[in-house]
Amino acid sequence: MKKDKTTMQGSLITTFRCNAHCNMCNIWQCPTNPKEELDYHYYEKLPDGLRINITGGEATLRKDIDKIFENLYPRSKLLELSTNGYNTEKIIELANKYPNILIRVSLEGLPKLNDEKRGIKDGFDHALRTMLELKKTKCKNIGFSVVISPDNYQDLVHLYELCVALDVELGNSVVHNSWYFHKDNNEITSDAALAAHEEFVKALLTSKRRTLKGRLKDYGRAYFNKSIHRRLRGDDFGYRPPCGALKDFFFIDPWGNVTPCNGSGEEWIIGNIKEDSFENIMNSEKAKEAAKKVAECKRNCAFIVTERHDMVRRPWVPIKWILNNKIRISQGKDICW
Repeated sequence: MKKDKTTMQGSLITTFRCNAHCNMCNIWQCPTNPKEELDYHYYEKLPDGLRINITGGEATLRKDIDKIFENLYPRSKLLELSTNGYNTEKIIELANKYPNILIRVSLEGLPKLNDEKRGIKDGFDHALRTMLELKKTKCKNIGFSVVISPDNYQDLVHLYELCVALDVELGNSVVHNSWYFHKDNNEITSDAALAAHEEFVKALLTSKRRTLKGRLKDYGRAYFNKSIHRRLRGDDFGYRPPCGALKDFFFIDPWGNVTPCNGSGEEWIIGNIKEDSFENIMNSEKAKEAAKKVAECKRNCAFIVTERHDMVRRPWVPIKWILNNKIRISQGKDICW
């Protein structure tokens, strides 16, 4: 059997505490008690060679965040930090100590819109200051990330142009409703956002990045946005690759519960890392039951982790889509979704 070239990703939701009050995520309304949050040493139970995303809430609020990185940095294929960038000194400290990590700082638009959406005073200033300081470190896999929604589409292209000027990445996702975000009333579809989103994807496909690697990353990001675009316009189920929850990725919540994904309406807990080994949990009857729920799920989530694995397994699909649409753009035609 041919070995799968993909790497499983584990997303560690280290806390539900957050210093932002985002309008598309209510985690901040449901903060965890620091005394109840999973102790860092339980992460030692995770196997080596995973791609690990450290997230929250705001993960840098954990007083033991350095211990978490110390534990996972030497054992991970790639260690990521998702942050709102407010705690600049702590983030720079981590970047200097663990230079091969990936860091994405959340922004939802330019200053006015960002601070309105994220509900954090001077949030844009803190995020930008953090990015400028990060550029002075040896950590090079840095960038911003944006959650596309029907109320921030007007800043997408400008945010991308800022990232090109700074020579940093721009990751993006799209708004969801789920147990993780503590939301069930986010607006998903938007005609107004569609036109702006197409211009954003056109900018990615005509990337002005300085390096070939940077341009290729933009092209790949454009292909991922194909699913986001179809989600924004309300397409029926079936336009995205099959969900890879439990096969390609998993989550661990702040209490140590292991769950397939962060997109379901309720949390499908298959075990707790404090009480059992990771291997036993992933091979348990609860895991098999959850896998059936994943297979039957019709929520049409559009998460990069699913798309990334599919792009690695079937590279000819994104290559064909990218080339076709670059030609269409050069001919003055709209993108074919």
